[in-house]
Amino acid sequence: MKNIIQNINKAFDHRIRLGIMSVLMVNESADFSTLKELLGVTDGNLASHTKALEQENYIAIEKQFIGKKPNTSYKATKDGRMAFQDHISALEKLIQKR
Repeated sequence: MKNIIQNINKAFDHRIRLGIMSVLMVNESADFSTLKELLGVTDGNLASHTKALEQENYIAIEKQFIGKKPNTSYKATKDGRMAFQDHISALEKLIQKR
């Protein structure tokens, strides 16, 4: 029998990264404050997990100024969307296995 967990992606093992990708899959983009509030995480936690996802090329980070305030927004990349969909499919198959 084929290994049913081979398509579970280690990049999404952590609940914060799973949450970030979940938000970005249903929204075109989300800014730092929105993700922080939705996920209930600290600045440092969010920054480290978004950096990890960026290094995998699963999200793109855009920094800009709105007025005089810095604004960081995040968007799932095409690779990130595909990897996350594969991850969710693998979890669904695992759950359905008897």
